[in-house]
Amino acid sequence: MDQENKSGVTEFVLHGLSGPRELQLFYFAFLHFSIYPFNLSFIDVCLSTFATPKMIVDFLEEHRTISFEGCMAQIFFLHVFAGGEMMLLVAMAYDRYVAICRPLHYATIMSERRCTSLVVGSWLIGVLHSVSQLVFTVNLPFCGPNQVDSFFCDLPLVIKLACTDTFTLEVLMLSDSGLMAMSSFVLLLISYTVILVTVQRRSSAGMAKARATLTAHITVVTLFFGPCIFIYAWPFNNLPVDKVLSIFYTVFTPLLNPLIYTLRNKEVISAMQKLRHREVSS
Repeated sequence: MDQENKSGVTEFVLHGLSGPRELQLFYFAFLHFSIYPFNLSFIDVCLSTFATPKMIVDFLEEHRTISFEGCMAQIFFLHVFAGGEMMLLVAMAYDRYVAICRPLHYATIMSERRCTSLVVGSWLIGVLHSVSQLVFTVNLPFCGPNQVDSFFCDLPLVIKLACTDTFTLEVLMLSDSGLMAMSSFVLLLISYTVILVTVQRRSSAGMAKARATLTAHITVVTLFFGPCIFIYAWPFNNLPVDKVLSIFYTVFTPLLNPLIYTLRNKEVISAMQKLRHREVSS
């Protein structure tokens, strides 16, 4: 028999990470400054999975096909996540510049509003960048060959299948994707050079940690931008190595990024050294 719920409770209290007020503020500050790694990790997950499920299914299929709408969706999400990651890496470099070169003004310059604006701006630029690429591609006439030599729909490969002259679109892609990747990469190199020069002039323990952080950031930037620049800065020539590089920056690099950031953690390094010594002694 159903009984009426006579409880007067209308809400529940979540204690969460209980503790003193100062400790609660510490938790808030930690989550505040982790906004960049969280978004970067989320983008990496999206980049490594936007086309991977379809690729895994294709391993078991004899006829590996994708609908026109699915192909356009892959192009859209690829450029949203790739463009967003480029801008987010630039925002992270600016954050590190302020933290290392102007530490006394960091709390004022990198306010919560500023950090949120940088992250939201990175996503918006990624969306606008993707829409600007897709709006011309969707209207192209595709009436002939339909075989894409890759495991996902990549823009330089798809537009070459159109039954019209795509020179103008390739120039647009060069000006958009290629220029965006090149300018972001150059800007990152300049900013990290300035930061490294500043770090070299100081010899404190904090600067040693900063050098480890910068090394991880520079490694991630190089692995991500290298293949992108090679593919999208020269879209007129389709080389066999493009397929390898496409797989590299859409699957392997996003999976390697968390590992690269993890290996700079002292606790992780110490645990790995202890495990190694234990295996050697046994």
